[in-house]
Amino acid sequence: MLNSPSEEENKTPFQDLPLHEHLLKALAALKFDYCTPIQAAILPLSLNREDIIGKAQTGTGKTAAFLVSIINQLLTNPLPDTQYSGEPRALIIAPTRELALQIKKDADELTKFCELESMCVVGGTDITKQDRHLRHHAVDILIATPGRLLDLLQRKTIFLDLIDVLVLDEADRMLDMGFIPQIRKIIRDAPQRQFRQTLLFSATFNDDVLELAENWTVDPIRIETEPDSLATKSVTQLIYMVNANQKNGLLYNLITQEKLQRVIIFLNRRDQCRTLYDWLCAKRVRCGILTGEIPQPKRIKTLDEFRNGTTNILIATDVAGRGIHIEGVSHVINYTLPEDPDDYVHRIGRTGRAGATGTAISFACEDDAFLIPAIESHLDQSLSCTYPPKELLANC
Repeated sequence: MLNSPSEEENKTPFQDLPLHEHLLKALAALKFDYCTPIQAAILPLSLNREDIIGKAQTGTGKTAAFLVSIINQLLTNPLPDTQYSGEPRALIIAPTRELALQIKKDADELTKFCELESMCVVGGTDITKQDRHLRHHAVDILIATPGRLLDLLQRKTIFLDLIDVLVLDEADRMLDMGFIPQIRKIIRDAPQRQFRQTLLFSATFNDDVLELAENWTVDPIRIETEPDSLATKSVTQLIYMVNANQKNGLLYNLITQEKLQRVIIFLNRRDQCRTLYDWLCAKRVRCGILTGEIPQPKRIKTLDEFRNGTTNILIATDVAGRGIHIEGVSHVINYTLPEDPDDYVHRIGRTGRAGATGTAISFACEDDAFLIPAIESHLDQSLSCTYPPKELLANC
């Protein structure tokens, strides 16, 4: 959809930025004509080699912001000498496999017209195959989860002495997941902070995140996007008040009666996901499941099937669902409300993306309704709490 002149005049065209022609060609092929607000704020600074700490929710375009900056840097400043295998020039560290894989997909699209190779190394995949590839190929952009990257460093398969740009994505999540000691070890193998550019992104700027930024960056410029409540304006939010034993029937009726197109269902624990998955399969509802216990090849296949429409229902935990960036998700259903209000924002951010609208429906029962006030406070808005229509409670 084309923007109206009034909308366009307040936006920054990518063409106005000092970007390499091959990168501009890739952006045009993706129909990325104008920067999102965070891209417009970050790129003039990151292209000038400034260190940045960015506060940004998912769906704001931050991934493209740091990828564009990295790719442009590598294209405009080629190595004077031969690049050897296992020596990447840019390193992106992400907390989850799904997020790392999504960043890799975006990197491939943006490097379509240039000779830069990106590689993703995550746990749950064949480390021997990754080891072999790294020993025989020059990789420009390495995207990794902390554990697998540390394993490959210890094998002396990867060397970080040529790292020119370091990106730490979702730093707050890496703190929550206990990855910081591993990342400290990794960063010790990279050039000192004054000899590299560091970009750190987080959904929140708490004291711990700011302390990390102070240790790993040099005079960083702080960039903040709009508050959470504005980030969810494209999503209609609704809370259905139900009994715990009504949830399955309500969900089944929603899926079948409303003919939902592409749905992600979030639950708090992997055992809850498995129980619901088995129940829906018994009801002949075709769906996929994404939790930390699912082997990586199966997770990749499940995401591909959801992305291409082979399945239109995906059941996920927060950790597994954090990196899901799939266009066209019409509904997010919170089968259980998250204990962390920030997870609520990330969940509903799976829908209403890229200018589309979406719907987020939460089931609240006697076990989790007490979490609603904290979510409302975090969003700085009241949520509509109502009872489901009678037809959606049939046979519940």
